[in-house]
Amino acid sequence: MHEVVITGVGLVSSLAEGADANYALLREGAAPVYDRDALAPFPIHPLPALDYGKLIPKKSDQRQMEPWQRLGVYAAGLALQDGGVLGDVGVLSRTHMIVAAGGGERDIAVDEAIMTGVRAANDRGAYLNEQLSNNLRPTLFLAQLSNLLAGNISIVHGVTGSSRTFMGEEPAGLDALATMVARIRAGDVDIGLVGAAYSAARPDMSLLFGFAGSLLSGEPAGVWSRAARGGGMILGSIGAFLLLESRAHALARGARIASVVGPVLSDRSNRQPGAAAGNARRQWSTIEGSLAPGPVGLLSGATGVEPITAEERAFLAEVGARRDIYVRATGARIGHGMEAAVPANVGLAALALREGGYLPPFESGTVEREAAEPPSQIVVTSFGHWRGEGMVLIQRERGGRA
Repeated sequence: MHEVVITGVGLVSSLAEGADANYALLREGAAPVYDRDALAPFPIHPLPALDYGKLIPKKSDQRQMEPWQRLGVYAAGLALQDGGVLGDVGVLSRTHMIVAAGGGERDIAVDEAIMTGVRAANDRGAYLNEQLSNNLRPTLFLAQLSNLLAGNISIVHGVTGSSRTFMGEEPAGLDALATMVARIRAGDVDIGLVGAAYSAARPDMSLLFGFAGSLLSGEPAGVWSRAARGGGMILGSIGAFLLLESRAHALARGARIASVVGPVLSDRSNRQPGAAAGNARRQWSTIEGSLAPGPVGLLSGATGVEPITAEERAFLAEVGARRDIYVRATGARIGHGMEAAVPANVGLAALALREGGYLPPFESGTVEREAAEPPSQIVVTSFGHWRGEGMVLIQRERGGRA
């Protein structure tokens, strides 16, 4: 089995562009950035201003991408740049890729025009058929397939190894990571790019999640404190990609190793009361076998949706009663990025371990508390807002044999 290491992290959030900038701001306790008006009454975490031309030079490439694709291609470029392989044709030609993506963005103007027009149509069936033929094709994903993100990364950055795209919200981001890690461990590939992107400023997604009762409305609040108002997500615009390698490959090309990847566990339950926590207990039991003595950092992907967030909080309190864990729910600062949530938290964990530091508590009076010392191991947890439970162990790089 080949040891898997992280050599590049690309991250864009509402706080900043770049993994180092995001980590520094989180360490400093920077306040979250909200847009309360764009999709009112639901607050979101918007994107910062980005000069896409730095990593997507051709304007024609930028124009044919929707915002989530531009964000993903940009974040992937940041990861390749951080890993020292951006523009290295020899390495990129054998770099494999797994992307987690949701459905392509809809043409909202066309949707609204059709919804308005159908009310006055004499023959609604004929009207809809006409619109389907003439206007609706792009909005029905023919021009916005989920795997276009991977395709654009290949075109813009020259990542031309194998390519896969996973769909399925939070579990897709987790399973993309798990699959690439398994391939590298087995020796199938030496280097791989994994990640996702989510644009929070999408009226169609807010409509869907809003109908499901999954969004927090009104004034923003921390993840753990939303239960008093019924719970809910605050969606975050996040692009997060990771460059993964076998240790031997990374050392051979002189790469800087940020951290080491331990077990990556993914499962799903029927979400009956206690079912998700049961999955988490089994996963924690496996993770514990790989933990070194000492405190454990824990970056939670808690969404704020209830009752699952309360179940996660109870599980974390249960684990915390047995050993020192320092919980941080990053959604309180950068929002929930769906498919990008796990890659973003794994990237932040890798940076914290590389820099020998950790993040301050984001919410007092909760399961989060001050860290007595920087941890040398960080667990990333994922309780999906609707389905999926998982954990990833990230450990500090200590050198060793290739």
